[in-house]
Amino acid sequence: MQALQSTSLRSSPLNPLHQKPHNAIKSPTQRLSFIKASSSSSTSNSTVSAPKREKDPKKRIVITGMGLVSVFGNEVDAYYDKLLAGESGIGTIDRFDASKFPTRFGGQIRGFSAQGYIDGKNDRRLDDCLRYCIVAGKKALEDANLGGDNLFKIDKEKAGVLVGTGMGGLTVFSDGVQSLIEKGHRKITPFFIPYAITNMGSALLAIEIGFMGPNYSISTACATSNYCFYAAANHIRRGEADMMIAGGTEAAIIPIGLGGFVACRALSQRNDDPKTASRPWDRDRDGFVMGEGAGVLVMESLEHAMRRGAPIIAEYLGGAVNCDAYHMTDPRADGLGVSSCIERSLEDAGVSPEEVNYINAHAPSTIAGDLAEINAIRKVFKNTSGIKINATKSMIGHCLGAAGGLEAIASVKAITTGWLHPSINQFNPEPSVEFDTVANKKQQHEVNVAISNSFGFGGHNSVVVFSAFKP
Repeated sequence: MQALQSTSLRSSPLNPLHQKPHNAIKSPTQRLSFIKASSSSSTSNSTVSAPKREKDPKKRIVITGMGLVSVFGNEVDAYYDKLLAGESGIGTIDRFDASKFPTRFGGQIRGFSAQGYIDGKNDRRLDDCLRYCIVAGKKALEDANLGGDNLFKIDKEKAGVLVGTGMGGLTVFSDGVQSLIEKGHRKITPFFIPYAITNMGSALLAIEIGFMGPNYSISTACATSNYCFYAAANHIRRGEADMMIAGGTEAAIIPIGLGGFVACRALSQRNDDPKTASRPWDRDRDGFVMGEGAGVLVMESLEHAMRRGAPIIAEYLGGAVNCDAYHMTDPRADGLGVSSCIERSLEDAGVSPEEVNYINAHAPSTIAGDLAEINAIRKVFKNTSGIKINATKSMIGHCLGAAGGLEAIASVKAITTGWLHPSINQFNPEPSVEFDTVANKKQQHEVNVAISNSFGFGGHNSVVVFSAFKP
């Protein structure tokens, strides 16, 4: 979600700190790492070993289920089919009167139903952020063959939930503030605090399914989902859990959410043609497009998945998180924080840069953010001829804390289907983007190793690495 369209937030109280830290940070080319060992023959006498993937079945992490709520519906296959077709889910906002806003469109979910997943009473009370989380989580369990009585066959004390959100229960919060102002404190719903706080999605899902393992939320703006995947995998690797439901959820397309991003001057204002508004790497891009939904994965140790005969969809090889330590909203133009994060994710995964041939980019369609990411990718991958990059946000918008979850599912589907969805709205490409961006039309591509990038306000960077599962 980095890179606003205005300089209104550029001044920073930390300006004095900008003078020296960047010189103190070692650049990727200075860092002695496994990446050098794998990409340079001159390291033959070095003690740095080539990358090695995890072999311990207790520490190998596999994906056994996926669940989502999206602008294209609640079914993973239908969602990916729409992406492959290059269909835009962006349209005019009609959930409320947006006629006075300079941006009047987004990736608004319509016709959502939680029937069969949330009882009617709770369904009427819950913030959409929580509803999306619970439905996506339960669908992921069904996909992992853990629906019905099968859920009782696992050790629930070693099963956890880590679903984050960037904004939390924003509708409940907004309604509560309005009730306080207009009617006084006695009219605030008792659900105001519980449904607004960011940890309640994980908590309610755990209560519904009885998972007693690690349970909390992470809120790192638009990097949230990947942070959750990374943390969930580490819980499993440390032996604290056999399996985790992890991802992100968001429902911020309401007046205060839209108004807040308008105030930041972060949004596209292409009201005359909303479907072409999200156009990553296009020279005429003018900001990101808000989206919403939820995307979660069921992550398990290979040992646990094999013991219960789970359907193994793909493998999570590793990940990394870090911070630009630069600016509240703007990315580093040199991409140093992001390139470092990519390097560390590959190291955690035991993967060399040469093995990566697909990147699901953060690519929010912002003026600075799109190119900063490309600069970072260039630092890590010296030969980019075999790498294809695409932008899921070009079709579903920027789903904030849920973006990484929905994009991880797209990445895994690319691995399992052998087809990459297009980056639509590529009309006037940036000449400096020399990658194959899968422009406007899907491409067949056998994915060897995929990475998925997510970055957020505050300089939060996150990268996760996936591949096909090989016993």
